[in-house]
Amino acid sequence: MRIGELAQRTGVSVRALRYYEEQGLLVPARAANGYREYAEAAVDVVGCIQLLYAAGLSSVKVAEVLPAACRDAGGVVVSGELTWELETVRARLAAEIQERQASLRLLDEVMAAACWDGVTTGGQRSSASGHRT
Repeated sequence: MRIGELAQRTGVSVRALRYYEEQGLLVPARAANGYREYAEAAVDVVGCIQLLYAAGLSSVKVAEVLPAACRDAGGVVVSGELTWELETVRARLAAEIQERQASLRLLDEVMAAACWDGVTTGGQRSSASGHRT
């Protein structure tokens, strides 16, 4: 598939895909006319790249863990330093998830209390489940 189709299918801009290529994260084949040609597996690779970036990894670290993250991890050796960095990122993400879950619980409590106090949303009363009635 061409770069535009990959961009459309992954929701990632063409510019970002070119950046991934510059960083060695995504390697397309080249057609005789010089156009980039991506295999079907590139869709999954781009998804992995996006998740690793969202986790807070730099492009250098993404390049180090991408083979293990997107393919069978057999034969991929992750250094002790990188393992420590990944554990640190994982701990940060877990803490963020706990904070978000606490925020969600509090928001649910506030919304439930508002429903019982007769507070309306958009002219309709909300139920404790968040559905409008």
